[in-house]
Amino acid sequence: MIPSIIGFSALLIMVLLRVPIAFAMGIIGYIGFGMLVSWPAAGAMVAGTAYETGVSYTLSVVPLFVLMGNFVTRAGLSDELYSASHAFLGHKRGGLAMATIVACGGFSAVCGSSIATAATMARVTVPSMRRYNYADSLATGAIASGGTLGILIPPSVVLVLYGVMTESDIGKLFVAGLLPGLLGVLLYLVAVKITVWHNPAAGPPAERATWAQRMTALKSTWAVLGLFILIIGGIYGGFFTPTEAAGIGATGGFLIALLRGKLTFKITLEIFVETVQTTAMLFFVLIGAIIFSNFINYADLPTILIDWIRSLNVAPLWVMFVILLIYVFLGCILESLSMILLTVPVFYPLVSELTFAGLDPEMTLIWFGIVVVVVTEISLITPPIGMNVFVLKAMLPDVETKTIFKGVTPFWIVDIIRLALLVLIPAISIYLPSLMK
Repeated sequence: MIPSIIGFSALLIMVLLRVPIAFAMGIIGYIGFGMLVSWPAAGAMVAGTAYETGVSYTLSVVPLFVLMGNFVTRAGLSDELYSASHAFLGHKRGGLAMATIVACGGFSAVCGSSIATAATMARVTVPSMRRYNYADSLATGAIASGGTLGILIPPSVVLVLYGVMTESDIGKLFVAGLLPGLLGVLLYLVAVKITVWHNPAAGPPAERATWAQRMTALKSTWAVLGLFILIIGGIYGGFFTPTEAAGIGATGGFLIALLRGKLTFKITLEIFVETVQTTAMLFFVLIGAIIFSNFINYADLPTILIDWIRSLNVAPLWVMFVILLIYVFLGCILESLSMILLTVPVFYPLVSELTFAGLDPEMTLIWFGIVVVVVTEISLITPPIGMNVFVLKAMLPDVETKTIFKGVTPFWIVDIIRLALLVLIPAISIYLPSLMK
């Protein structure tokens, strides 16, 4: 237990000293493993981890889904999603903010990244909302919050990494994210309604579109809907695996961008370079997390936690409550992906040993994965880190950071409600995957 505590303390100190999290986890894991076992064994463990992660067939979904997201971003699908949402919702008070939320949800279905979703939708939606004199707080709050849906609505790179670390069925994880993602969209729309009810001037209505305009705008979203149905429908129906779905999605994204005349040799090269850079970053963090996880597991921390929880004889729900408090605390000092990769190896053995609402071990881990992603979504818009907030700040330098944090407040409040519902009613997360063969 003591080596684990020392390791976590040293890791947090290195993070606060701004050492990149991938290197911090790798260094502490290597040193800890070397001190507990031997230095040659630690070196072999690091080399083996790096090699096995790099050649993993399962992890090939990561660069493929990242590539798909980059293609659909360049294809301009975000503009069409927002135009369709604008046509149906723009005439309502706060309607453009609602359209932003819906468009973020749709774009998340073919992107898989919260940061990319927030950055892309900021470029698309801010000019429109400013033209109608929307308050910066509501506009940026809707974008930052809607962007968090990118790591939950499938295909999600974060869910892929969770599935690899817990050996869970990635296809079932994808399907499990659908209903919680839609619930998030619905509650965000409620947050917008409450905001404009409290301050009508924050979201003035735009012109009402005719039904002909709405149908025209809706037809333009066929590419997003088709790609999403192809990927998730194929996985759900058992026609292909998540890895095959990633390849099909990347090919579909390429064809959509090509047919729309959005690709040149230079742009295609840029897309591949961006994909390699993003994939390398994700793999570096994952390798560091696995090295640190090997040290923690050898120090027997998960087993010690399980034995301690059993000795307390408390209800599983209270254990989950403590775990969520730890996630909320870590969300204040760690970036979301790093937080998941750091904590999941410690908590998932504990959670799989407990019985939640009569769930079997497989469904327990799938439910826990969705809960972890949702609590991570909250960390993306809460201070002091709030990654999506700082992405918007970089794109909108004229908006103060405190204004953005003020704007996201109603959204993270409804996120807390969503988190409570998912914890208390596991069926929201596991109903659809339970139907899969």
